[in-house]
Amino acid sequence: MPDVDEYASRVLSSSRQTRKQPTARQRALLSELEELFLAEGFVAFTLDDLAARMHCSKTTLYALAPSKEQLAVKVVGRFFKGAAEKIERRIEGVDDARKIIEVYLAGVSEELNRASPAFMNDVAAFQPARAAYEMNSQAAAGRIRSFIAKGVADGVFRDVHATLIAEMAGLLVEAIQTGVVGARAGVTDAEAFTALADLLLGGIQRRETSPWGAVG
Repeated sequence: MPDVDEYASRVLSSSRQTRKQPTARQRALLSELEELFLAEGFVAFTLDDLAARMHCSKTTLYALAPSKEQLAVKVVGRFFKGAAEKIERRIEGVDDARKIIEVYLAGVSEELNRASPAFMNDVAAFQPARAAYEMNSQAAAGRIRSFIAKGVADGVFRDVHATLIAEMAGLLVEAIQTGVVGARAGVTDAEAFTALADLLLGGIQRRETSPWGAVG
């Protein structure tokens, strides 16, 4: 997944990470921080707060990142990268482009449902974290573009402007992720992503023509 790897490397490039692989304890700590941030956000926390919640010393946190801001970037990047990897695993072995789009967007919905409004608000308010989010959205648009191109090549989608459709879908993904669609339409994010899949597939899927010329 070169686009996901590129996004992750950009997100984390500002942090002064050691080249050593994290220890088992550090991996567990990052996982706990991720769950905390997803549930409650991260902007309001101080390092003292985080140390108390994680039952560790600030020195332990400084071993992960040299500041609270860089720790936030690291954890946010971890969430988006991990979500992208899990979604990619969901579509492994799926060959039909229609099913790929359906499964992919269902995966986006499932991963996004882990994030509270507080988390998404903090991501939007904190530029380095927002950059991670934007890179994730760009990667998603790129994946959708590739799925559409595959469907056109396989003959299951009409010959459409794949780049244009994918960029439009990417804007809708962003609107869903920022809560705009849910607030205006009164639906959950999961319902919005299901509708996006229906919209895409309904608009570009090739319709079969019967021997009598009727569209089936």
